[in-house]
Amino acid sequence: MKHPTFAHIPPGPLAGPLQLVPVNAGVVSVHTADGAHVGSLKLVGGVWKFKAMGYDAAGRMEPGHGPLTEQHNMAFAALDEAEVSARLLGALGSAG
Repeated sequence: MKHPTFAHIPPGPLAGPLQLVPVNAGVVSVHTADGAHVGSLKLVGGVWKFKAMGYDAAGRMEPGHGPLTEQHNMAFAALDEAEVSARLLGALGSAG
């Protein structure tokens, strides 16, 4: 993964596979292969839930938005990078 970026992502396919970057014991940041931040996985009641994140044109955070908005709250039993990437990008129709 390139250096993480936190900015607006223009429409179009996302660079896969997605990368998981640990933040703490209960949060993992989710980035595209080229470093763009698209959300986080949060441990809630023993289940990892995806929390979509977008950014407006000025770079302000927009929780629940971004290119993976439709996958917001998708649940995962474990932090399996391949499964997370396949399911999130597969639901988007741009698995890579």
